[in-house]
Formats: sequence, C-alpha cells, structure tokens
Amino acid sequence: MVTQTRVHLHTLVFLIFVNLSQPVCVDVPSGTEAVLGKSMKLTCISCLKREEIKARTTVDWYYIPNKGEYEDFSKTHIYRFKGDAPQEPDGPYKGRLSWNGSQDLQDVSIVINNVTYNDSGVYECHVLREFDFDFFNPSVFEKKRIELKVIERAICCCQ
Repeated sequence: MVTQTRVHLHTLVFLIFVNLSQPVCVDVPSGTEAVLGKSMKLTCISCLKREEIKARTTVDWYYIPNKGEYEDFSKTHIYRFKGDAPQEPDGPYKGRLSWNGSQDLQDVSIVINNVTYNDSGVYECHVLREFDFDFFNPSVFEKKRIELKVIERAICCCQ
C-alpha cells in the first residue's frame, strides 16, 4: 500500500527534476580574429530571463571602422532581423552576411562571408525586446560590442 507521504515525495522529486532540466542560455564572447577570405561568425547572445514570456524581437547590427582609418566615426547599419525576416541594407556587406541565430532568438549571431581587411573594426549588436501584457508594454534594450581584427592566415598552435 502506497502512503500519501510517499506519493508526495515522488511528486516533489519529479517536479525538481523537471525544473532543473530547463534549457539554459549561456552568454559566450565572440571571436575577435577573422582570417582573410574565410567566414567569420560574430556571436551575440541575448538571453531571455523567462522563456515562457513571448517578446517581439528586433536585432540590428552596425559596423564602425577602426578609428585610425577614418575621420567620420559614424555607425553603418549592416543587418536587421525583425519578425522572421532578415534584411540587409544596401552597402559593402550586401550579400556577404547571413543569419546564424537560433529560432528562439537568444542567439542572434551573424556570419560575414569572404572576410576582407576592410572588415576590421567594431561591430555592435543591438537587441530590442518588446513585451505585451494586458496594461503594460515594457521593453528591454541590450547592446554588445565586438572588436574584429582581420589577419592574413590562421596561426596554428600545433607542432
């Protein structure tokens, strides 16, 4: 005969196990060295604190040239992901960028294909999340910076 205490204990253990097995979002830094002519992933992670809450997410990527090369340090908008559709503005990156983010939009990374020396500089990932509640519409903005250096060839540390 199963006692009520034993049933409660099994239920408690089950609930703890289910709660501990929730997916985890880990914020990892992006690589900062790209090899000339290869592809380079610019990693941007924006973890949702509560995955069960739905949000409208807009991701914008910007490029800022190295300070020593140009007098005008303005940002160039190079990529947007809004809704389910990527958008590439016209410019030097058109056709060279691809979305590499996750379906849940916690990983909002992009890839630069056929890296050139002109790709050296600072990249900014801007993530805007807009939440809809009955009488309250908060939003959260997050910005990450990646300083990218393009090198001629990969350095092998193996001998």
